Amino acid sequence: MHAFRSAVEAGDLDAVAALLAEDVVFTSPVVFKPYTGKAITAAILRAVSQVFEDFRYVREFGAPDSPDHALVFTARVGGRELTGCDFLHVNEEGLIDDLMVMVRPLSGAHALAEAMGARFEQIAEEAQAGS
Repeated sequence: MHAFRSAVEAGDLDAVAALLAEDVVFTSPVVFKPYTGKAITAAILRAVSQVFEDFRYVREFGAPDSPDHALVFTARVGGRELTGCDFLHVNEEGLIDDLMVMVRPLSGAHALAEAMGARFEQIAEEAQAGS
């Protein structure tokens, strides 16, 4: 099991942040432009942990020694069920330098965008404090 999955499942968001490279690129399922940097990515992941209900990983792809992993999850947002996937790439130091999230269906993506949009000011403040 990938360390990221273990940390997320344990609800240990400090451990999640510790696995991120300083220059990590986070690609959101609901925003066109990727976010770059550990502080903003960690802040987004903290907010997502508050938005997702009944979150659980259901499948994992990637050999233990591979730099690429895919973690399929299910969750609810505002009463909408969704399925998603975290695509991770780890650098030579073993830190996540690329994290792309995709979700479906469209109604779930809309619910996620709305819930995260309502928290964007808080996310930006947390990221600024963490920089």
